[in-house]
Amino acid sequence: MSKVIVIVGYGPGTATAVAERFAAEGFAIAPIARNEERLAAGVAALSARGATAFGFTANAADPESIRTAIRSVRSQMGSIGVLHWNVYAGLDAGDLLTADAASVRAAFDATGVGLLAATAEALPDLKQSGSGTIFVSNGAFGEVSSEMDETAVNQHAMGIAVSCAAKNKLVGLLAQRLKSDGIYVGEVMVYGTIKGTPSGGSNSIDPALIAQEYWRLYQTRSETRHRYPPLKTTIGG
Repeated sequence: MSKVIVIVGYGPGTATAVAERFAAEGFAIAPIARNEERLAAGVAALSARGATAFGFTANAADPESIRTAIRSVRSQMGSIGVLHWNVYAGLDAGDLLTADAASVRAAFDATGVGLLAATAEALPDLKQSGSGTIFVSNGAFGEVSSEMDETAVNQHAMGIAVSCAAKNKLVGLLAQRLKSDGIYVGEVMVYGTIKGTPSGGSNSIDPALIAQEYWRLYQTRSETRHRYPPLKTTIGG
């Protein structure tokens, strides 16, 4: 039976590339998203490539909705080997001092609360897998630095910045909490825009390159937090 990878927050860019990369390695793909039309198109494209894929609808910000979707994946496709959290939130809370409380709360619900609910629901499968893996997609706003704080404020992106920072911290906490269970937790923090997404442009990063990093991490289980592209270092004076 094929191993199953669940991809929450399915859409163009990283999620699609990861689905294609893992499908090429024999994984069955379980994309989860709110947009049924996008899910259907994604499943059709994956199936056309010879992959086993079934779509599941859920709201990542609603713990019970995401738990229900995870249970449906298990019932229909079998035990889950990889959980990939590819959810971004906080777009409606550009200025945290003027945003309404619901928008600020949503920035955390769709990242921290949803991720924890999905992890808890998939945990029995991940423990039994022998190679259970949790991946988290993140952006550069998750970096804790004065420079990135200034950028987030100037770009009216304070909500997404706090949601990315929360994901970054959760990755480390989950990695420590689950290592005794043999579960690997890894994050890829992308410094740049991604081709095929609404924010992507001509100089954006090819999502296939990011997907390759996830596959490498799945094999090596070597890093909890990985930056892409890697920082360049200079040797010598």
